[in-house]
Amino acid sequence: MARRWNGWGDEAHHFPLRPSGLAHVQSLLGEGRVLADAPLSAVMATVPPSRLPAHPLVAQDAETRIRHARGQSLPDWYAMRSGRFEVFPDGVAQPTHSDQVRELLQWAQAQGVTVIPYGGGTSVAGHITPQPSDRPILTLSLARMDKLLALDPVSQIARLGAGTPGPEIERQLAAKGYVLGHFPQSFELSTLGGWVASRSSGQQSMRYGRIEQLFAGGRIETLRGTLDIPSVPASSAGPDLREIFMGTEGRMGIITEVDVRVQRLPEHESFHVAFAPDWDTALELVRNMVQEKLPLSMLRLSNPEETRTHLVLGADAWQAKLLHRYTALRGCPDGKCMITMGVTGSRRQARYLIGEIKRRVRAGGALYTGTFMGKRWEHARFRSPHLRHGFWEHGYSVDTLETAVNWSKVTETMHAIEQAIQRHCGDGERAHVFTHLSHMYTQGSSIYTTYFFRNSDTYEATQARWQAMKSAASDAVVQMGGTISHQHGVGRDHAPWLPAEKGPLGMAAVGQVLRYFDQDELLNKGCLGHFHD
Repeated sequence: MARRWNGWGDEAHHFPLRPSGLAHVQSLLGEGRVLADAPLSAVMATVPPSRLPAHPLVAQDAETRIRHARGQSLPDWYAMRSGRFEVFPDGVAQPTHSDQVRELLQWAQAQGVTVIPYGGGTSVAGHITPQPSDRPILTLSLARMDKLLALDPVSQIARLGAGTPGPEIERQLAAKGYVLGHFPQSFELSTLGGWVASRSSGQQSMRYGRIEQLFAGGRIETLRGTLDIPSVPASSAGPDLREIFMGTEGRMGIITEVDVRVQRLPEHESFHVAFAPDWDTALELVRNMVQEKLPLSMLRLSNPEETRTHLVLGADAWQAKLLHRYTALRGCPDGKCMITMGVTGSRRQARYLIGEIKRRVRAGGALYTGTFMGKRWEHARFRSPHLRHGFWEHGYSVDTLETAVNWSKVTETMHAIEQAIQRHCGDGERAHVFTHLSHMYTQGSSIYTTYFFRNSDTYEATQARWQAMKSAASDAVVQMGGTISHQHGVGRDHAPWLPAEKGPLGMAAVGQVLRYFDQDELLNKGCLGHFHD
């Protein structure tokens, strides 16, 4: 199947909006404004000649360079849809093994070439977008390094190529009876190396862990040589090199092979939904579940507006009305919050957990509704990124942002982010904003906010409004003491807010490490910000 050159996913998958969902958004924001899409042929005519010398592993044709020129941030989307890419890589390399990556890095260093690592192209924070440069730019794609290389079934350690996308990881492991269990929203397209490089988190991290818990070691090609990080159960032998390289976004080297901790395929998996009458009731219920360490694989809480929107977008109008009538009769009227819970493990564990869910939901003042809604969520769990296409066709833009804070600040931070977006949508327009909590810890929770807004008359005006909303929301995040990114990484879009989290001394220390591995700033310059002496 052909991957879309100017959007998410492949050409064969299209998820149009339900009429009731479109009508809901139109009633909130007004009739959309459709902006013209540029054809691929027109964009190809704008690709300049490559500045790279010839290399047998490097493609320099226009279409390949276009297809590797942008990620999936909203500015990337506007560039692809308008055809105004501005900067293209001068070539795209697609090595098949680590030795070729090392050779390409040595070649790039000798030629003074900027190198951008590329996994699945799913970055929503500007990680892979080429910047204007006097140097030639090489995008180094790991797409062909997508195989299970080794499996130690006794230790439950698997080694995979860093370019292996989520579905291929699980397919290859399942054939051996194992699962990794890392399911970010971008699972269909994103890659194992990208997860490590951006410190990713998956939907079922309560059972399987974030990438920090899954990443056991591996091979990294740097400009100073090859680094092999051994996979040991635990170590007190000084700083952890795994931690130093996680989240470095290609600034210190290219992750080529990854050792991960895998598990046996579970006997049972199911997803259950409950509704709480209001946000405060729901928040206390899920916090207690997490802090009492109920061994769920997933726990997600949608605020009232997300609950309302998801029911409208995900169900026919009659189904949504029927569910609303039922929940209202059972004590959860308009303003209710949906709680989705994952149960994964042995059949014995599942029986215990399902009983505990029912007991705790009732005791917490909520309504348990079973697995029907959970099955629908499971079926569409990776579909949200595709919604951008559906809304775009009707003249609307969609974006997301996320953070994490302590429990004591969750509600206040959520409101601050949503209000910042709504206050800065510009031109007398409105934004439709809603939030969920999807990664929870005993200390606090992630906060994941989605917002829709109607396009302006031009791409430039639409992007300017997005920038105002994004900046205001990011300011609100750091003012509340939240991280600028819980799971999307820093890239270039979030870099201005990174110093608020790391502090001057922390930024200086990170800068020194980056300079050691890349003194000429050839690797993905601009990601994580700019570091000075």
